[in-house]
Amino acid sequence: MLKELARAKINLTLDILGIRADGYHEVSMIMQMIELADELELKKISSGINLKMDATEIIGGEKIPTYEKNLAWRAAIEFQKFCGKNLGVSIELKKKIPAAAGLAGGSADAAAVIRGMNRLYETNLTQKELCTIGERIGSDVPFCIIGGMCLAEGRGEILTQLAPVKKFNVVLAKPSGEISTAWAYKNYDANPAKNHPPNRKIIEQFNRGDYDAAFKNFSNVLEGVALKKIPEIADCKRKMLLAGAKVALMSGSGPTVFALTDDALTAEKIAAEVEAAQIFITKFH
Repeated sequence: MLKELARAKINLTLDILGIRADGYHEVSMIMQMIELADELELKKISSGINLKMDATEIIGGEKIPTYEKNLAWRAAIEFQKFCGKNLGVSIELKKKIPAAAGLAGGSADAAAVIRGMNRLYETNLTQKELCTIGERIGSDVPFCIIGGMCLAEGRGEILTQLAPVKKFNVVLAKPSGEISTAWAYKNYDANPAKNHPPNRKIIEQFNRGDYDAAFKNFSNVLEGVALKKIPEIADCKRKMLLAGAKVALMSGSGPTVFALTDDALTAEKIAAEVEAAQIFITKFH
C-alpha cells in the first residue's frame, strides 16, 4: 500500500488564442500547483479496479462521478492499457478539493493514480511516458503530474517548466454554484475577450522578482463569462483586495477565486472578510 497526494492548481493567467482544427481551444496559461490536496491510498489487487471515495468534506461531493466516469478510475484503466497488463489496483480517495471549481481536482486525482501505480508496480515509466498517459484523460493531467509552475500551451498539454517563485500564501473562495469547463468555453466563443494576459512579460517579471508588476498583468479571459452566471465572483475579488490581497483572480473556468499574499496573518484576514460557500487557506507548492 502507498499514499499519494493529488494537489490542486490555480491559473495565474488564462488566455484563449482560438479554436484548433481538432475542435479544442488553443490556450496559453500560467499554472501553479498549491498545497491543497486530495488524499489517495493505492493497493495491489489480483486484477481490475476497485475505487472507494469519501467526498463528505466538500460541498457538492455527492455529484462527483464514480466508477468509469471518475478520472481516478479512468487513469488506472489508461495506465493498464499503456503497460499492456492487468495491473489490479484498489484506490481509496478522500476528496478535499472542491468539485467543478477551476482547481483541477479530478485531473489531480488522475495524475496521482498514474504516479502511484508507477511506484506501486515499479514500472519505471519516465515522466514523459506518465504525461502521455495523462493526455488521454484530460488536458490538465500532464501539469498535475509535473507540478510546480508551468506555462501551458496547445490545449494545455504542452508544458514549459518555469523557475520557482516565492511561496505565496493562497486564499481560495468558492462561491455557491458550479461552472462546467465546456459551458465556459462555449459561452466565451460567443463573446471573446478583448484584453489578454501578456504571459511572456509576466514570466520575465517573475524571473526578475518583480512580483507586484506581474500581478498587475494577471488576467483570466473566462472571468467575464463566469461573472454572468455567478456574479458573486466579483464580490469575492473586491473583498479580498480590500482585505490586503496582492492580487485576486478567478482560477480556470471558475468559480473559485484565489488571493495571494506574503504572510499568513493577511491570509487569515482575507479569509475572515470574504463570504463564500467554501474557503481554504493554503500555499504555493
